[in-house]
Amino acid sequence: MTFDYSFALSTLPAFLKAIGVTLQVGFIAIATSLLVAIANACLVTFRVPLLRRLVPVYVELARNTPLLIQLFFIYFALPTIGLQLSGFSSAVIAMTFLGGAYLTEILRAGIDAVPKAQIESGLSIGLSRWQLLRHVVLPQAGILSLPALFANFVFLLKETTVVSAVAVPEILYTTKNYIALYYKTYEMLAVMTGLCVLLFLPLSLLLGVLERRLQHGQFGS
Repeated sequence: MTFDYSFALSTLPAFLKAIGVTLQVGFIAIATSLLVAIANACLVTFRVPLLRRLVPVYVELARNTPLLIQLFFIYFALPTIGLQLSGFSSAVIAMTFLGGAYLTEILRAGIDAVPKAQIESGLSIGLSRWQLLRHVVLPQAGILSLPALFANFVFLLKETTVVSAVAVPEILYTTKNYIALYYKTYEMLAVMTGLCVLLFLPLSLLLGVLERRLQHGQFGS
């Protein structure tokens, strides 16, 4: 069986659109996951009554159920109670639910690594909890957590392939469609694999460079 190069090349415009959807879902999920993680870390750190007790429950629930199950629950089960969501919205919510749990634990560990003396000093000079969190705790916790945070950012981007299960037209969904229509399995798998390498490897390397620069304070120098 010969490899049909012309057919593979003809599919590139569709795959470029799929890459755009992949990046859109991935980056939105990363941003919302980070917001969820910051909020949860604050609740735990400052011991907000009741709410801080719910954070470990959420983390364990999210980390111990597969993303696909979470996605199916949001997309197929919620409509039974009148909450109808698009595939794209369901994908972002499911990935945020999972990503927020992992990033919560990472930030919590980063906050725990901030010297307690600095927190006590901030309180002693009259800083509010919000000022202490914003100016003392989170900047240091963020730097300490960078390796694990960036690794999980890449993980979330790669997890976007799961959302093809609810007809979000990302890379895997596009690949399966072309295979079903034209039976060009080898060509489509080759295109998908090549594009994933070209997409995720540079992003991983870029985040590695960014991590090193941030940790060593090289920006602006």
